[in-house]
Amino acid sequence: MRLLCSAGFSLAVFLAAPALAQDRAAAGSDDDVHTGDPIIVTAPYVRSLDILGNVSVLEGDELARDIRGQIGDTLTRQAGVSATSFAPGASRPVLRGFSGERVRVLTDGIGSIDVSNTSADHAVTIDPLTVERIEILRGPAVLLFGSQAIGGAVNLFDRRIPRKVPADHVHIDAIGGYATAANDRNIGSSIDVALTPQIVAHLDGSWRKTGDARSGGFVYAPGIRDDLLHLAEHEVEEGHLDEAAELTADANRRGNIPNTASETWTAAGGLSLINDGGQLGISVSYYDSNYGVPSRPNTAHDHGGEEGEEEEGHDHGEGPVTIGLKQWRADLRGEVEMGDGFFDKLRIRAGFADYEHTEFEGDEVGTVFTNQGIEGRLELAQNDRGGWRGASGIQYSHRDFNAIGAEAFVPRNLTDQFALFTLQEWTLGSLGVEAAARYETTDVRAPSLGISRSFDTFSGALGANYDISDSAKIGLSVARAVRAPSAEELFSNGPHIATQAFEVGNVDLKREASWGAEASFKVKTDAFSLSLTGYSNWFDNFIYSEATGEEEDELPVFQYFQRDARVWGLEAEASARLAQIGGFNIVGDVVADMTRAKIKGGDHVPRIPAMRVLGGLEAQGERIDARAEVEWTDDQTRIAPFETATKGFTLVNASISWRPLPDTKNLTLSLAANNIFDVEARRHASFTKDYVPLAGRDFRITARASF
Repeated sequence: MRLLCSAGFSLAVFLAAPALAQDRAAAGSDDDVHTGDPIIVTAPYVRSLDILGNVSVLEGDELARDIRGQIGDTLTRQAGVSATSFAPGASRPVLRGFSGERVRVLTDGIGSIDVSNTSADHAVTIDPLTVERIEILRGPAVLLFGSQAIGGAVNLFDRRIPRKVPADHVHIDAIGGYATAANDRNIGSSIDVALTPQIVAHLDGSWRKTGDARSGGFVYAPGIRDDLLHLAEHEVEEGHLDEAAELTADANRRGNIPNTASETWTAAGGLSLINDGGQLGISVSYYDSNYGVPSRPNTAHDHGGEEGEEEEGHDHGEGPVTIGLKQWRADLRGEVEMGDGFFDKLRIRAGFADYEHTEFEGDEVGTVFTNQGIEGRLELAQNDRGGWRGASGIQYSHRDFNAIGAEAFVPRNLTDQFALFTLQEWTLGSLGVEAAARYETTDVRAPSLGISRSFDTFSGALGANYDISDSAKIGLSVARAVRAPSAEELFSNGPHIATQAFEVGNVDLKREASWGAEASFKVKTDAFSLSLTGYSNWFDNFIYSEATGEEEDELPVFQYFQRDARVWGLEAEASARLAQIGGFNIVGDVVADMTRAKIKGGDHVPRIPAMRVLGGLEAQGERIDARAEVEWTDDQTRIAPFETATKGFTLVNASISWRPLPDTKNLTLSLAANNIFDVEARRHASFTKDYVPLAGRDFRITARASF
C-alpha cells in the first residue's frame, strides 16, 4: 500500500467504461418511451446491473433541461433523489434519505476528491455543464464503489479522456443558458480533435455566474419569522422604533435570498491513445468557485447589557460568510484487450487532486480547508462463458485533510483505504443471479491528537431476478454492508461558522453495519414501462449528527451519536404512450418516492425527505417536444428532537424544446418555466431550509449543440 502511495499512483477496480455515444440525442427515436434497457456504463461487464441495484440515467436533452449549478439540484426529478440544497453554490445528492458519508459522488468511477462529503456547505467540484451522462445507482450494487456508498452513488461521465476517435476528425459539444430567478448566466463547451488516426486531444471549459436567488413567498420559515416579530415587539416596548422596523421588515422579507450569489469556472485538457489493443489516456483539470453561504438571522435579544457592552462568547467575525474554492486534478484511464481467454479486459482508472477552500467572514480569512487525495482502481473483466460474466479487482485511496484557522472544527487527519472486491453474474434462462463481495481495511489518523483507528470490514450481496414474461420481471436481493466511521465523525470538535454549528465527533465510534433487502417489479413494453421498488435497511450502530439543544460559543451543538436504526422506503416510476396526435406521441409519466427512518427507541432520523409525487405529460415530435409537470411534496412532520417541521408544496413546471435543423438532432433550443405559480418551497433534507428556500418562478432558456 505504501509503495503505491509513494509512487504517486494508485490502483483499483471498476469503471473504465466503453465508448459513450457521441451524439447523446441519438439514443432513442421519436417513438421511444424509454422502454429499452439503458446501457449502464458504470459496469459494462454485466448485463444491466439491475439485479443488485436500481439504476437511473440522465443525459441529452433531459440533462440539459434539468442542469443546475450543483449536481444535487440537477438530479431532484429522479426517483429516490433529493438534495442538501445548503445554498445554490453547494448542493449534494440525497439518495433514499442518505447523504454525506453514505453517498459517493464520482467522476467516471473515481471520487470527486474534494470535501463535499464532510459538510453540507462544501461544494462538489464537478460542474454539470461539462458532464455528458449521469448514472444514479441505488441498492447493494453500489458496494463496488466502497463502503461509503452504502446509501448510493452518482457517477458522472465527461469527455476529458476521449474514449473514441471522432468520426469526422473533430467533435464539438456546447451548452449555454440564462435563468431569471438568480440572473444565472452559464456556458460550457468541449472539443475533441483527432491528431492522428490513433491519438485524440480534448479541451473543455465552463463558466457560470449568478446573483442572489429569488424565492417564491417569504424567505424565512414561520418559526424564524415569529422570533423576529417577537423581537420587534420587545424593541417597541423599549422605545427602539428603528430597530423594530428593521426586524419587522426582515421577518416579512420576500424575493431576494441574501448572500446566495456564486461564480464558477473550469478548464480541462486531455489526450488519449486509442487502437485495437485498447486505450490509454490522461487529463488535467481546474475548478474554481466563489459562492455565498447564507446566514440564519440573529433572533437573540441583545439589549439587556450596558450600552456599548459586547456580549461574551466567541467572535465569529464581521460580514457575510463566503467560500473561495479551487482544485487541481489529474486523471488517468486505460484499457487493454486480453483476447478470448478467461479475462476479456484489464481496466485501470486513477485520479489525484489538490483541493483548497477558504471560508471568509466578510474580508477576513476564517478557516482554510485543504485536501490532497489519490484514488485508483484496477479491474479484470471476464469474458462471457455460458452466461457467466463479471469482474474482480482492487481499490486504494489516500486522503490528507487539514483545516487551519481559529474555527478549524476538525484537526489534520489522514485516511488510507485498501479493498478487494468482485461482482459476478449468471444468466440461467429466465433466471438472473448476481453476487458481490468486498473486503476493506481503513486506517484513520489524527496526528495532533495522537489517535489512530483501524477498521476491517466485509460486505456482501446476493440477488436474483426472474423473467415472468417477455416484458415483466421480479427481483429480490439481500445485502450485508459495513462501513468505517469517517475522520469528521470521529474527530470533529469546534465551531464551524459556515454551517453555524458547533460540531462534536466521537472518537469511540464503532463500525456501522446494516442488513438490507430490496424487492422490485418491472414491466417494459413498446408503449408502457413500470418500475416498483421497496427497500429496507436494519442498522447496527447507525452514525448520525443531531442537535443536542445546547450551545457552545453562541452556536448550537451538533453531536455525532451511534444507535441502531431502520430505514425503509418505496420508489415507483411509470411511463406510457397515451395517444398519437398528428406527428406527436403523447406520453404520460410519474415518479414517486417515500423514505422513513427511525432511531431505535422512537426518535426519527433528522433531515429525511418527505414523500413526493411528480407527474408529467409530454408531446414528443420530430422537431418539437413540449412538457408540463406537477410535483407535489408532502409535509414533513416526522422530525428529530430540536428539528423543525417542513410544510409541503406543489410546483408546476413546463418546457418546450425545438430542434431547428432538419433531419438532425444536433441543435436543441429549449425554454422552461419552473415554479410557475411562484410558491414558497423548502427541502427538508437541507440544513438551511428555514432561511434558504428553493427558487421562485424561474424562466430558463438553453441552447445545446453537438457536431
